Amino acid sequence: MKATGIVLAALLSFSQPAWAQSNTIYNFLRNDVSARAAALAGSFLTVTNDPNVLFYNPASVDTLERPSGSVGFFKHLLDINSGYASYGQDFEGIGHFGVGVLYTNYGSFTETDESDNTLGKFNAADIAASIGYSNTLDENLYYGVAVKFIHSSIADAHSAGLATDFGILYHVPDTKLNLGASVRNLGKQLSDCDQTKEELPLDVAIGASIVPRGLPLLLNVNFHKLNESAEKFADHFRAFTLGGEFTLSKVVQLRFGYNNQQRKDLQIESTSGLAGFSAGLGIVISEYRLDYALSSLGKIGSLHRISVGTSF
Repeated sequence: MKATGIVLAALLSFSQPAWAQSNTIYNFLRNDVSARAAALAGSFLTVTNDPNVLFYNPASVDTLERPSGSVGFFKHLLDINSGYASYGQDFEGIGHFGVGVLYTNYGSFTETDESDNTLGKFNAADIAASIGYSNTLDENLYYGVAVKFIHSSIADAHSAGLATDFGILYHVPDTKLNLGASVRNLGKQLSDCDQTKEELPLDVAIGASIVPRGLPLLLNVNFHKLNESAEKFADHFRAFTLGGEFTLSKVVQLRFGYNNQQRKDLQIESTSGLAGFSAGLGIVISEYRLDYALSSLGKIGSLHRISVGTSF
């Protein structure tokens, strides 16, 4: 139906941030997951001891100190809402396993024909379920792999895909420096809505994190989309993110982030406003963590996320 096709095109456009748009499908996989990761502008490749690393670098799942879980909510633009759940734990003698689910609901829409006659209502949604495995090659080198099944639906049309994530994490001995790399969303579309197969949003990334001597600060830098073509070699590193997490006490953490490509792509006329910048707050009480993040899109608006996590 013509109306359904038009709405589908609009959803594919608006369900992802403007800076992430490309000729790919399942672009909800590009969105940051937890509030902590979003506050760090997605600079999460080398973060440790967090179950949500499954979505960024499955190798880091092996750094979980205890069985851990997390759930969260993401308020997107245009009344689009998302949520996630993740869990990871060690199985002695086997390695660490992690599972996670991402879900995006685009709401209810009115279906019309070419003459603008109302035919009824329909819904649209995306979901991805992942399972990952991580272990160590030696004391300081971790590896991980995750497989994810992806499903997208709009009205009575459905699409499915299968993808794999790979990652490595290296802790430099006698330092507080971590180095990492990941390949995410390597796979294919198994079935499509309109007989047009599209590529998945493949992302090759590298990153590093360090705790500067004498500072209660975790500082991260990530370079994303290294697989995408660029006119100049230096342009491959345009999509970088920076994130910092200050531990003010055992209870409170303050976070900030910067997404360089997002800021450039959201520039309107001669200004970007606060586009590309993010901030957040983390509160840790006993075994529980409450996180909030605010990400600015400049004049377009802001995105809000909240997450709750715990260790068992």
